[in-house]
Amino acid sequence: MIAGADAWRARDLRVLWHPCTQMREHPDVLPLVPIERGEGTWLIGRDGKRYLDAVSSWWTNLFGHAEPRIAGAIATQAGTLEQVILAGFSHQPAVELAEKLLAIAPREHSVNGEGRAPLAKVFYADNGSAGVEVALKMAFHWFRNRDETRRTKFVALENGYHGETIGALSVGDIPLYRRVYAPLLAEALFAPSPDAYLAQPGESPAQCAQRAADALRELLEQHAGEVCALILEPRVQCAGGMRMHDPLYLRRVRELCDAHGVLLIADEIAVGFGRTGTMFACEQSGIQPDLLCLSKGLTGGFLPLAAVLATQAIYDGFLDDSRERAFLHSHSYTGNPLACAAALASLAIFDSDDVLARNRITAAKMAVHAQAIASLPHVADARQAGMIVAFELTKHGDKRTPFDAASRIGLHAYRAALEQGVVLRPLGDVLYWMPPYCIDDEQLDLLARVTQSAILEATA
Repeated sequence: MIAGADAWRARDLRVLWHPCTQMREHPDVLPLVPIERGEGTWLIGRDGKRYLDAVSSWWTNLFGHAEPRIAGAIATQAGTLEQVILAGFSHQPAVELAEKLLAIAPREHSVNGEGRAPLAKVFYADNGSAGVEVALKMAFHWFRNRDETRRTKFVALENGYHGETIGALSVGDIPLYRRVYAPLLAEALFAPSPDAYLAQPGESPAQCAQRAADALRELLEQHAGEVCALILEPRVQCAGGMRMHDPLYLRRVRELCDAHGVLLIADEIAVGFGRTGTMFACEQSGIQPDLLCLSKGLTGGFLPLAAVLATQAIYDGFLDDSRERAFLHSHSYTGNPLACAAALASLAIFDSDDVLARNRITAAKMAVHAQAIASLPHVADARQAGMIVAFELTKHGDKRTPFDAASRIGLHAYRAALEQGVVLRPLGDVLYWMPPYCIDDEQLDLLARVTQSAILEATA
């Protein structure tokens, strides 16, 4: 069995170029694990070894690998209609999914029971980055259709991430991904992050959020009439190290966008569908964006699909006799029936299994396990938002002394955990848990034990 796995690695490396990887590190520095199949929270290798998927395979898997209800829905749909162009045609899964998403989308209500008009239209794309491109283009084009041609700039947050296509990179602020392509990127303005890890001594997360909101207000005032949209990740900046912020910030952002006539784009690609404790993270701030980007968990982790939800006012802004004023963005597999069927099956599980209530119980257990790890000497911070827990590792267990990047502590911890059968893919020197929702008590115990052991080994 081992020889078979080694032979497969060699075969892989002859032909594949893996994502987000310095290929020279394979297979010696960075292990290459051939996977044969998935089963619930487990990934099973070609050598028979089992790995607890503590990161939900890049944050996509909600209910476990090979979940039979989603797999069955895809199989049924495949026997009926696998693909049809969505320009000039329609099909039942795409319409039903749009209806369902709009019904559960965040709503904003005022004290007197009134509120802004709800999200009303769904535009499909193939993946998260493509969904962000759709939202950015919609925002810019909408103002252009209104003859507000000065509004060409976007505001994003420092340490934010929205994907790796050129438009998405333009509003991202992680140097590792952005630096090389900087000459190709569109102009963006970056506001300070409300990241609670950056709180000043004696400052609460809410005060930190308010300070960031004050800086955003100044930025919008400096560029009055020039900004078409602000894009952010509600509650958690995931690729930026699972950095979390107080819900107050999003309320202030909504107010500032309204005051300056700026559209608000909420990128819930990673944090949507129950990850932070509510169906959508925006709900924790009681606000509604103008454009909502969804992907990853949308299909339960089975197939690539993205959806951008827009207000009726944005949709109406493209209605005209001129094709130039139409939104002509397109993807070949827009609204693919198989992916839409998977998404419908995934959303049905939320209803049948009372997933959010069960997640609250699981999140409380995760918090207990995290407390023991938080006391380790090199853990500077342990933070949680629903089903996401993150551990920030530093040299002395304080925020002032990060490890030298060359020491690659996160990589050492990853390798140590992998040897013990747990996948903890780090973000620099941040280890995190974002497991499938079906994780049970025994698996949580294993996850906590291995995480603690891996941190101790990496920092020894």
